[in-house]
Amino acid sequence: MTTREILLAAQEAKAPLASAGPQRRTAALLAMADCLTKSADAILQANRADMEAARGTMSEVILDRLYLDEGRIRAMAEGVGQVAALPDPVGRTLSRRERPNGLVIERVSVPLGVVAIIYESRPNVTGDAAALAVKSGNVCVLRGGKESWRSCNAITEAMRDGLERAGLPRQTVSLIQDTSRQSAKELMEASGLVDLLIPRGGAGLIRACVENATVPCIQTGTGICHVYVDAAADLDKALAIVENAKTSRPSVCNAEEALLVHRAVADRFLPALKKRLVDDRAAAGLRPVELRLDQAAAAIIPGTPAVEHDFDTEFLDYILAVKVVEDVGAAVAHIAAHSTGHSDAIVTEDEEAAARFTQAVDSAAVYVNASTRFTDGGEFGLGCEMGISTQKLHARGPMGLEELCSYKYIVRGNGQVR
Repeated sequence: MTTREILLAAQEAKAPLASAGPQRRTAALLAMADCLTKSADAILQANRADMEAARGTMSEVILDRLYLDEGRIRAMAEGVGQVAALPDPVGRTLSRRERPNGLVIERVSVPLGVVAIIYESRPNVTGDAAALAVKSGNVCVLRGGKESWRSCNAITEAMRDGLERAGLPRQTVSLIQDTSRQSAKELMEASGLVDLLIPRGGAGLIRACVENATVPCIQTGTGICHVYVDAAADLDKALAIVENAKTSRPSVCNAEEALLVHRAVADRFLPALKKRLVDDRAAAGLRPVELRLDQAAAAIIPGTPAVEHDFDTEFLDYILAVKVVEDVGAAVAHIAAHSTGHSDAIVTEDEEAAARFTQAVDSAAVYVNASTRFTDGGEFGLGCEMGISTQKLHARGPMGLEELCSYKYIVRGNGQVR
């Protein structure tokens, strides 16, 4: 099917999904989770083909995004089940007012309609996006990258089997067949057919959507995330946080890309950092982190001299830009100049410094003494996420069920006229 034909079919699925009710949608999600588990062999076979085609064209870190195994498929199915167990977001009365003239005005949550998602290299997004869309009463149109299309298609077909088993239209969840840039452009310009477009990918994809989309669009994903180690930091705690934020999964948007260290502790902290992220990892047979150091940091430990754009780069790799700063004010100023508004953290035992940081840093998630890797729908108790919004309207941070709903006013009267 062409992209337009898929979008037209998605429009036809809106009414049956809206009339299905919360019990039917929940049953559909449980069936989708079951079909994902039962289709594991077919999904793994498709993923092996994707991995084979991608080797030699992607870094090992990015290949990790593409890779699926039984554990990841099981986690995907469990995520769908967790969404099924969440409270239904549709039809909730958000506010109620009774006016002096007797009118009763209620604000009630409703689905957005057709939600389209453009994403790259991460087939697990397929399950997360579809689950959240169905639970919130939205039809879902997915457009994965060409490098992951076989995997995404196998996952989509499994979930469509679950929808059909539950008596909902298969086109409630669809995958765009065309993986060229033209299909992405069609989604961006599908006014009247797409109610919300969510791009999940690199800076280039986000920029293309912002510049070209004629449909409502959410900016997500790009994460130049900072950890600032304050003069009053517990340095052992700081080492553990920095290590986790950088190395647990460097290819994701909530991984740390820049480290700021207060000058008062730099002489003690930076040698311990190099030992932890470079020497100890190399000795353990793990890939060491390349430290890109500003002039002050380079005077303390060896590493790669940093250039200015290193502090504006989402490396998505075992690379960390490191800068020594004078105080919390300088850290805040640096973050304001270089952050993408995703996730930034302070490590400190000084409550006043923590309060200043959390008040001044204007990011979707601001942490005190915790890794930025927690910026995730599952970790925030949302089941999973549609993406992480780095803008402020209408959603910010991990997007769950509430962010996939709009609202309408229902006004009840008894013959009132104005």
